[in-house]
Amino acid sequence: MEFDPTRPKWQQVADTLRRRIASGEYPPRHLVSEVQLEAEFGVARTTIRKATAALRKDGLIVTTPGMGSFVRDGSHGEDH
Repeated sequence: MEFDPTRPKWQQVADTLRRRIASGEYPPRHLVSEVQLEAEFGVARTTIRKATAALRKDGLIVTTPGMGSFVRDGSHGEDH
């Protein structure tokens, strides 16, 4: 990925992940792996953590300690 030098990398990573979630490339309950994203984007883990924190704040992902971060299941509300 080519980064725009005028914007923080974490924002650009978060925007890419938002697009993947919106398009269904990352379906509900998809594991959002920090390790894989770090390798894919070639950025530090801190950058990935800032991006996933933004997605968590937006309600797009849920993080369970010891398990990881997953795309939130419930674009139609929390129906389980």
